[in-house]
Amino acid sequence: MPTETVYGLAADATSGVAVAKIFEVKKRPRFNPLIAHVSSLEMARAYGVFDAVSTRLAEHFWPGPLTLVVNKSSGSNIHDLVSAGLDTIAIRCPGGSARQMIEAFGRPLAAPSANLSGKVSATTARHVAIEFAGEDILVLDGGACNVGIESTIARVMDGKIKVLRTGSVTEKQLAEYSGLPVETEETGAEIRAPGMLTSHYAPHSNVIVNCNAALAGAAILDFGNQKISGDYQFQSYRDLSPNGDLREAAVNLYSYLRELDELGRDDICVAAIPMEGLGIAINDRLARAAAPRSRLTDNMAIAPISEKIIDATTSGEGE
Repeated sequence: MPTETVYGLAADATSGVAVAKIFEVKKRPRFNPLIAHVSSLEMARAYGVFDAVSTRLAEHFWPGPLTLVVNKSSGSNIHDLVSAGLDTIAIRCPGGSARQMIEAFGRPLAAPSANLSGKVSATTARHVAIEFAGEDILVLDGGACNVGIESTIARVMDGKIKVLRTGSVTEKQLAEYSGLPVETEETGAEIRAPGMLTSHYAPHSNVIVNCNAALAGAAILDFGNQKISGDYQFQSYRDLSPNGDLREAAVNLYSYLRELDELGRDDICVAAIPMEGLGIAINDRLARAAAPRSRLTDNMAIAPISEKIIDATTSGEGE
């Protein structure tokens, strides 16, 4: 299903069988928790305990790209697979058609990014159809996601806010609306929320960040028209935002990584991205994409687009 961040592989968060299917299809480690998506703060309170600060953040940023990690409520029937056995649960209220579907369904949906575990996230229905061409999955086409990177994940604890995954909701915004100091969890920390694996969001090609010059034969992912030296054939060059707009860069990040990866080059060299605002989240995704990992041998051939894609843009509020 489409959300404002990325497409999510959705299943009933209260059903162990349904959630297990997500892990099976994604080939996702079961120690890696999922986000429970809700339609409102009222629904969220049936599954998690919201203190005053978490409530204030939810009221301000929901629906939207902020996930809050809270203690499970005593009556919560969200399956333990969703929380990976932890006593906390990650909850988000998305916007648009996703929210409408959850409201109509009446229960939370677990919906990790609709891609194979550790690979590049999907921001269009086409990406999902290619990734899961052999699976019996209905793909709702809501167009391209208008945020383009996963939600910020934060937890209120010990008189401060811990950012467990950076996203489009920034540390500055969290501090402003919470009145608390904000800290960002270091890469490689204990897995307490989705998106904390050291290697994540990775294409098949090696990703090399902060490049001044591209390796011979490498594809190039530019930013702000820096024109690092290298191969500037159109098919092997993309600029996340020629004008240096970080929001545009976030929207284009996964699509361009996928396009360049499909060329089959050994390397993708990425120009430097400013470490400020949304650039912090973009650099986080690129650093995880560039982290050492085991090479997968799955077939990268472009499969026919699934005939099961249906249009979700006419269902009401847009993304």
